[in-house]
Amino acid sequence: MRAYLFGSGLLSAITGGVTLLRAARSDEPFTWRTALAWLSWGITLALAIGSVVDTRRARRAKLIPLDSPVEGEQNRLLRERLKR
Repeated sequence: MRAYLFGSGLLSAITGGVTLLRAARSDEPFTWRTALAWLSWGITLALAIGSVVDTRRARRAKLIPLDSPVEGEQNRLLRERLKR
């Protein structure tokens, strides 16, 4: 679980969210650029979580989508898990 929570993609998404929250607490008005920043953060977070889910499924020898970033590494991830 630790490997999933401290992955660089997930940490980047969380720190980006913290930065957006700090900016939202200021007295700046909510503009279309702010809305796009929040939308971008949401997409980044969804992709990071999807990558974690795909990695977990690949390590458990379950099927993952062909467009997954870990699609070609299924055998290696399974071998690493079986070594433990």
